[in-house]
Amino acid sequence: TTTIREAVEAIIKESKEKERKFVETIELQIGLKNYDTKKDKRFAGTIRLPHIPRPRMKVAVLADAQHLETASKIGIDSYSVDDLKKFNKQKKPIKKMAKKYDAFLASESIIKTIPRILGPGLSKAGKFPSLITHTDDMGDKVADIRGTIKFQLKKVLCLNVAVGNVGLTEDEVTANIVLAVNFLVSLLKKHWQNVKSLNIKSTMGKPKRIY
Repeated sequence: TTTIREAVEAIIKESKEKERKFVETIELQIGLKNYDTKKDKRFAGTIRLPHIPRPRMKVAVLADAQHLETASKIGIDSYSVDDLKKFNKQKKPIKKMAKKYDAFLASESIIKTIPRILGPGLSKAGKFPSLITHTDDMGDKVADIRGTIKFQLKKVLCLNVAVGNVGLTEDEVTANIVLAVNFLVSLLKKHWQNVKSLNIKSTMGKPKRIY
């Protein structure tokens, strides 16, 4: 197995040799062992990485008047209460909106009314909005969402998370991976004894084994 740094170096180098029309995401693929998903507690945890892995992640704000104004200034899509009411609780258009974005923010005055106005569509899609208040900086909030990754064990013993992209430097990607791996290990019952394999790969590249 190569060191993390060598693997990152190789991935970034390969992506430059075969330039794509988009910036490839670098993904960490985790294989677990000695874990019984039926009996053992399924873990979930989120961590904010120092360098944003997916800068083009799409975020929308369900916004009050003040947030509508801020959103248009910084170029973030926003929906007012009236826009949300127009969905008329119809499942298909709401599902389509949930699909269009990776995550949502919602103003304090709106967040409580979302289930009433939209129904359970966003929750079902796993995209219930995060709260944004008037003292929050919207740009920072969006950066937080783009920089946060989630480890969640479901029924299978493999997990994939975005830990960087080929536009970052080797140091930045390496720092992200080290933090992500250590955080994941801290969530596991037997820590490193539960880790079978760790690979990193870019969207179009080959996987590189680092553990």
